[in-house]
Amino acid sequence: MDSSVIVSIITGVLTLIGVCVTAWSSAKKTRDEVTTKLQLAQAVTDEKLEGLTREVRKHNNFAERFPALEQKVSDMNDRLKHVESQ
Repeated sequence: MDSSVIVSIITGVLTLIGVCVTAWSSAKKTRDEVTTKLQLAQAVTDEKLEGLTREVRKHNNFAERFPALEQKVSDMNDRLKHVESQ
């Protein structure tokens, strides 16, 4: 074989190795960035979910107490009518 063919083959192999290493490195960097963004998005989602859970609990507590409050108001109205009728 001619020396120029051997040099071309060696150059081609080294170029292929360089392209593979660059592609692997780029893919790893992209994967790391995506993972970081996903973790951040998950943390934000978790915080929003916790906030909504707190709001629902407050609402549920109010919803449980409201009928008792209505009953007390009704009782007070009845007592007031009784006092006014005397």
